[in-house]
Amino acid sequence: MIWKPQLIEYYWRMKGNTMSLNDTVNYDDRVVRRFVIATLVWGLVAFLLGVWVAFQLAHWRFNFGLPWLTFGRLRPLHTNAAIFAFAGNAIFAGVYHSSQRLLKTRMFSDTLSSIHFWGWQLIIVAAALTLPFGYTTGKEYAELEWPIDLAITFVWVIFAVNFFGTIARRRERHLYVALWFYIATIVTVAILHLVNSVEIPVSILKSYPVYAGVQDALVQWWYGHNAVAFFLTTPFLGLMYYYIPKAADRPVYSYRLSIVHFWALVFIYIWAGPHHLLYTALPDWAQTLGMVFSLMLWAPSWGGMINGLLTLRGVWHRVRTEPVLKFFAAAVTFYGMATFEGPLLSIKSVNSLSHYTDWTIGHVHGGTLGWNGLLTFGMLYYLVPKIWKTKLYSDALATTHFWFATGGTVLYMVSMWTAGITQGLMWRAIDGSGRLVYPDFVETVLRIVPLYWVRGFSGLLFFIGFLIMLYNMVKTIKSSNIADEAVPASPELTPLSIGEMVKDGKIHRMLEGVPAVFTILTVLAVLVGSIIEIVPALSVGEYVKNDPKIRPYDPLELAGRDIYVREGCYTCHSQMIRTLPDERLRYGDPSRIEESQYDRPFQWGSKRTGPDLARVGKKYPDLWHLRHMANPRDVVPQSIMPTYSWLLNLNTDYASLPKKLSVMKALGVPYSDYEVENASKIAEEHASAILSGLNQGGDSGVTKDKEIIALIAYLQSLGQLRRSAP
Repeated sequence: MIWKPQLIEYYWRMKGNTMSLNDTVNYDDRVVRRFVIATLVWGLVAFLLGVWVAFQLAHWRFNFGLPWLTFGRLRPLHTNAAIFAFAGNAIFAGVYHSSQRLLKTRMFSDTLSSIHFWGWQLIIVAAALTLPFGYTTGKEYAELEWPIDLAITFVWVIFAVNFFGTIARRRERHLYVALWFYIATIVTVAILHLVNSVEIPVSILKSYPVYAGVQDALVQWWYGHNAVAFFLTTPFLGLMYYYIPKAADRPVYSYRLSIVHFWALVFIYIWAGPHHLLYTALPDWAQTLGMVFSLMLWAPSWGGMINGLLTLRGVWHRVRTEPVLKFFAAAVTFYGMATFEGPLLSIKSVNSLSHYTDWTIGHVHGGTLGWNGLLTFGMLYYLVPKIWKTKLYSDALATTHFWFATGGTVLYMVSMWTAGITQGLMWRAIDGSGRLVYPDFVETVLRIVPLYWVRGFSGLLFFIGFLIMLYNMVKTIKSSNIADEAVPASPELTPLSIGEMVKDGKIHRMLEGVPAVFTILTVLAVLVGSIIEIVPALSVGEYVKNDPKIRPYDPLELAGRDIYVREGCYTCHSQMIRTLPDERLRYGDPSRIEESQYDRPFQWGSKRTGPDLARVGKKYPDLWHLRHMANPRDVVPQSIMPTYSWLLNLNTDYASLPKKLSVMKALGVPYSDYEVENASKIAEEHASAILSGLNQGGDSGVTKDKEIIALIAYLQSLGQLRRSAP
């Protein structure tokens, strides 16, 4: 049906707009172009790092024996670059572009837009400078230290003011569905960041979180899971709801389904974090709560997938020929796969097999590469020619990129699914006599090394596809004729979708006309689950009791623990023995909630490339640990662990220990005034005792002030901190 301009004008007026379709708007596309370029630049860095760390697991020599290039330091840099640099800049590019057009007005402030852009890039650069050099909080997806956290807060507030200011001055009364998801992203990410980043500084680049042990674990995975939900899901759903209809020139399949999708997702998602902590020392009620809401999450997630895919109905013939639609269709399909697999992995019986294995890694990358990556690529292929006012250089290259990206993602997922299931089955294998079939952990690692090579080459395929895109984008931009000018204020929606909103969802349309109320309701939906989950665990009482028989780390052990966190050992080793038969046989008694009561940050881990260390204390002599860190293959010939020889040369910072203990005491750790004031002396005495033991069989080649001594003290304390009963 051909819609006449008069009819379009009629629907436009029915929506409550007072501006004429003949009015013009001068959009700020300069900030969009900046974020697009930043997305491409940081995407190159993130994907290159991803390939590098993948090959580091396939062969330890790719660590190159340098402290700032080890897996433990580069892996957090890769995740931060992928999430906050690549995906973050893509989000901002899409939000700034689509919001102006949906609200029919220029952004609230060009100055705030510029501060947001340059501030975010400086934060990324700060992360790139600090993480490889070991300045980290040790909390997954929240590794950046406190000055950078403050900068993130400032820049995010700038973004929020600019966004909500634009809504306040909008010339389009209706808030289209994409804007709902942007609102949820902005307010929820702010809440997550503020709550999880509460920490007490020790120095300019060192701090300790106020939460400890199980409290820290619960808050961290409330943050960690919902960082995925509200940074890698809700904003990308907003982009999906805008760019798929625009590229397909079709209305969203169902406005009513959009309403159900949004409110169900926002309310349910926030509860699901505890499914990362099943079978751990977390109270059972919290584990069950996380599992139940994770299963419920499947319905709204697939509602969104169905809405996205069915928006393409009637244009499937174009999907076969147009690269932009190929990327969008594949991205939404990967979203459906990831949001089916997530609830599946949260079922306790499945989680007992999958957790700590590479299955989780495959799941995460199916979402990030398949959903976030492909949707971003589709958006850029659609967006770049429009904002640079030119034609895409090559559709053929874009199609080639699609097959490299999709093929690399599928191969990555399959290789990690296979590796993870293999790991899980080998770990839990018990023979008829009740003994482990594979008691030697390294045997379970060696079995999957070939799949690590496959993972590395699949990442390389994805990276090559990105290089093809980068070439295509550069050639496209070079042919541009940029000239920002006022454009007609035509509706962003087709008359069909406008008509549906006039006739359906009238109550919700009234709510959309009051953005402040809409935002408050969104915040309340997020806070309900957060409060019910977290507040009981933060209250030291029924569920979390400080055990006076657990002693805190002594000064040297604390110094060693900070070295352990600095080197990223938590990326490969857990310190949480689950309540499963095979883990009891392999590691000992399950970890108890009180054992980590002084752990800041907690070290329960999320992946086992190496064995669990919760009970490793006194299992091996000090000399074994020294040789193991200097060259792991001296004691475990087939180990894939990198060398840490610099620990034998670097000096422990004894001078900082009084300050560290002082901060810990302020956080409730029962150090005496004597221990705080004499922390350096106590640490040196402990180091002398360790060195004396090492030298009994000959000169160990180190002195008491070396970092390896402090690390040995920490490792030997694990599982040994319980005092004898009085």
